Amino acid sequence: MATITLGGNTIHTNGELPSKGTKFTDFKLVNTDLSITTLADFAGQKLVLNIFPSIDTGTCATSVRQFNQKASTLENTKVLCISRDLPFAQKRFCGAEGIENVVNLSDFQDGSFGKTNGLEIIDGPLKGLHSRVIIILDENGIVKYTEQVPEIANEPNYESALAAL
Repeated sequence: MATITLGGNTIHTNGELPSKGTKFTDFKLVNTDLSITTLADFAGQKLVLNIFPSIDTGTCATSVRQFNQKASTLENTKVLCISRDLPFAQKRFCGAEGIENVVNLSDFQDGSFGKTNGLEIIDGPLKGLHSRVIIILDENGIVKYTEQVPEIANEPNYESALAAL
């Protein structure tokens, strides 16, 4: 269990992030067109997993904008923005913002992505949502970098994450 804060108040996740050097667990997430997307769909590509509580909060929206901007310059790399938001909300936000360089994926059906990867918030007002996390995977799905943002209202360290690519 990881301890993080929300507005300075302690909250917890259901476990620890995947360890560096390990193979990332396959997943089934819902794309904005309601199709199911798995890790295998990105075989041979580096991945930036930008995971957050909700696209409808300022910091989460900022992280999507930042990674959208940075993604356009990354070779053989996809940025996956993952939350428990409905795919409709993700699509609406990206359409309104002109965001086209990231892939939005939803864990709304059962939250298994968050549970499996130790990032589900288990108490406090955001219980059931994902904590703010960045995970970098290499072309073989091996975890190269993880960041559990200690204060959920803060942005991740974009430079450190991208340097791990």
